Amino acid sequence: MRRGEQTREKILDIAEDAVLAKGFGATSIEEVIAAVGITKSGFFYHFRDKNELARAMLVRFLKRDDAVLDDLFAVGEGEDPLAAFLKGLDRFAAIMGEMEQGHPGCLVATYCYNEVLFDREVRELNRLGVLAWRERFRRIFDAIDAHYPANDVVDIDALADMVSSVTEGGIVMAKALKEPGVLAEQIRLLRSYVKLLYTPSLAA
Repeated sequence: MRRGEQTREKILDIAEDAVLAKGFGATSIEEVIAAVGITKSGFFYHFRDKNELARAMLVRFLKRDDAVLDDLFAVGEGEDPLAAFLKGLDRFAAIMGEMEQGHPGCLVATYCYNEVLFDREVRELNRLGVLAWRERFRRIFDAIDAHYPANDVVDIDALADMVSSVTEGGIVMAKALKEPGVLAEQIRLLRSYVKLLYTPSLAA
């Protein structure tokens, strides 16, 4: 990675940590510049303004999140889609449980809370990011549903959104309670629900 790219990544790293810790409005360009060790002109070489920084952070976050989800919920050739998803949730819970200080937070949720601070492009990018989560998990549940009809009436889009809702809500609850393990437990409860919903022997 070239020096300019390294500086840009360092700006993004420091800004993301600050935004997750205290919000976008409370994070200033000046503090990011000081932490990175560059001049103001050096910052503006990489980002036109704070809103462009916000956009770059979100693009990077969503790309990184996609890579993690691709790894967690990959389905091998011939693998049962329900078993694969439950295994992915097991791994997800284990990873979250290993974070002694808890999950640092989600930029998508943080941007929702600070929506008024962003331009239309950033707000739309955030919305599309959430829709992409829905699409990802809907494909998974469509595949599961084709093999194991649900034991109860369920809207697949709502079920897909539930994965994100449980994750985001678990992050908030863990932070509010100062109990990092809450997130992992919420993911395990989601796993139990999905398993019960699609276990054939429980069908009425």
